[in-house]
Amino acid sequence: MKTILFTLAAGSAALATPALAQDVGPVGPFEGFHVEALGGYDITEAGSSVDDDSSVPNDQSIDGFTYGVGAGYDFKVGDRFVVGPEAEVSWSTAKTTFNDGDFEGFGIGNVKTNRDLYIGARAGYIVSPKTMLYVKGGYTNAKFDVNNQYDGTMYGRDIDADGWRIGAGVEQAITHNTFAKLEYRYSNYSRGEVDYTGDIPDSSRFDLDLDRHQIMAGVGVRF
Repeated sequence: MKTILFTLAAGSAALATPALAQDVGPVGPFEGFHVEALGGYDITEAGSSVDDDSSVPNDQSIDGFTYGVGAGYDFKVGDRFVVGPEAEVSWSTAKTTFNDGDFEGFGIGNVKTNRDLYIGARAGYIVSPKTMLYVKGGYTNAKFDVNNQYDGTMYGRDIDADGWRIGAGVEQAITHNTFAKLEYRYSNYSRGEVDYTGDIPDSSRFDLDLDRHQIMAGVGVRF
């Protein structure tokens, strides 16, 4: 699956590059179907600061580089308003680290971020012929790989977390059918389940409180 998505991202960038030299394409800025390659900074942190040991508060965070691909369809409403659905899949390099032997495991073990899915919508306002400001929101589902050890045995499992996302950004038209954008988004994961490996059934759903902050840049092409 990753191979297919990275091929899509590379193809999007390849299509965008030659188009910088000329305005071509059947659509104008801020309308129609688009695909985009994404990259940026990602930080996930516990939403609670409650202590779960005697020395370190459980307000740890993990951060890293996030990357992925997205797609959407924009509809112009009048001359300046834009609305439309969007979807995205991304990954992140964020994971827990040991710090001078003082390791709390993000409260749940050795954690590494896995894939992050998002589906939602955005609404924009065109402030100039080539610039649009927008807000966005929708549903997000993230997986976190968790490894911990008990009685000398290492156990691996995934936490499947559900939540919501909001964000805001600016999109700049480069040509009629290529664009670049920069956005900030906040996600909160409030429900989850443990996906065990092997024949062990998944856990019942439980409450979570994880906050995720991302600054994402993108480049895309419209069709």
